[in-house]
Amino acid sequence: AHPFCDDGRMDDCTFCKIVAGDSPSYRVAEDDHTVAFLDIAPANPGHTLVVPRTHVRNIWEISEAAHAQVAGMVHRVAALLNATLAPDGMNVVHSNGEAAWQEVFHFHVHLVPRWHGDDLRLMWNSEPVPPHDLEQIQQRLSFD
Repeated sequence: AHPFCDDGRMDDCTFCKIVAGDSPSYRVAEDDHTVAFLDIAPANPGHTLVVPRTHVRNIWEISEAAHAQVAGMVHRVAALLNATLAPDGMNVVHSNGEAAWQEVFHFHVHLVPRWHGDDLRLMWNSEPVPPHDLEQIQQRLSFD
C-alpha cells in the first residue's frame, strides 16, 4: 500500500490526521493552505504549531511557495498571540531532521510565547569563532 492518501496526506502522520480532522486538536487558525493548533505539550501557554495542509517532511521537501504560505500564517498567529497573551517575546522555531530534535516528520513551525522568568532555557551555548573560520564557511555557501 502506498503511504499517501489521495489528498496528499500521509496515512500514519499525526499532523496529517489533525489537518484531516481525524485526530482532535485545538485549532487557533486555518486557511486553504495551513492549519495552526495548540501544542498538546506546550513549552509555555499559547505554544502553537503551524503546519502545511499537504504532507512534506522538512525544509528540503517543502516548496518555496508552500513555505511562504506557512510563513504568512506564522506571522498572523504571532500577531494573534501578541494581541491576546501579551508575551514579553516569542520564539519561532523550526526543527529539521532527527539531529535537530524534529519529532513529527511533517514540516511545522513552533511559536512559543515567552515571558521574563518563564524558566525556558537556551537551545545552545556558543562562542564567537575567528573571522577566518567564518570566511571559509561564507565562501562555501556563496550562491555564485
